[in-house]
Amino acid sequence: MTSAIRVGTAPDSWGVWFPDDSQQTPYTRFLDEVVASGYTWIELGPYGYLPTDPEQLRDELGSRGLRLSAGTVFERLHQQDSWSAAWSQIEDVAKLTAAAGGSHVVVIPQMWRDPATGAVLEERELTNEQWRRKTDGMNRLGRQMYETYGVRAQYHPHADSHVDTEDHVYRFLDSTDAEFVNLCLDTGHISYCGGDNLRIITKYPERIGYLHLKQVDPTVRGHVDHEDLPFGEAVRRGAMTEPPHGIPDLPPLLDAVERLGVDVFAIVEQDMYPCAPGVPLPIARRTRRYLGGCGVASVRFA
Repeated sequence: MTSAIRVGTAPDSWGVWFPDDSQQTPYTRFLDEVVASGYTWIELGPYGYLPTDPEQLRDELGSRGLRLSAGTVFERLHQQDSWSAAWSQIEDVAKLTAAAGGSHVVVIPQMWRDPATGAVLEERELTNEQWRRKTDGMNRLGRQMYETYGVRAQYHPHADSHVDTEDHVYRFLDSTDAEFVNLCLDTGHISYCGGDNLRIITKYPERIGYLHLKQVDPTVRGHVDHEDLPFGEAVRRGAMTEPPHGIPDLPPLLDAVERLGVDVFAIVEQDMYPCAPGVPLPIARRTRRYLGGCGVASVRFA
């Protein structure tokens, strides 16, 4: 079978950050507009935004010709006595993802400061012991979700979290088991945190298990560094921008992934919260056309 980069989109690109929020696009409109923008693959988004009843979710997707690539969940495994809470959340998401035909769960580290208020919730850096708890916990989570539900853990470095910079990504990968935990390379978050996406792909080609395609406005990123902006404020200022107007340059990145010769999902995310209801669809259509015109033969939209 020929390898493929299967491009889709996510609720995040419609300004969806929470299960229920009056400022967000209703899920039925999101699903209809995904179809209108030309995508087939989607993610669950925050658990509870899309229906959590498997039969209803399958019906909603199937009636529109949509398919599910992954669910998403946050973790704080570096904290003591965190396993039960983490597994409870993972189990809900993994169970629904598998029931709806998805094969991955994207796991994101909880942020050390509140994205809305900027309130500092924890120290910015983990101790060695906290790193050990996080990576050992992820190995356990990855193994258990695969053995129980058949879904793969894809770990997503995130701004304002403890796994954010390129060095932190390497430390995380060096301390986790590639059999059960791999990398969701979010191109925007890596660039936002000053990292080099191509270098990560080159150094750890076997760990690239999933992609989030995203670009960062370099000017806004400069303000983030200068003012130490929390992530939510940076997003409100337009930190994540529509391709091809930001960094990283996506065609070389897609070329590098194509050379890996693997089947991989590449889900478009453009953080926009909050945003007016009419904003996402035109951006989604333009982004889909842009990605289809990047000249990468293995890019697929179905």
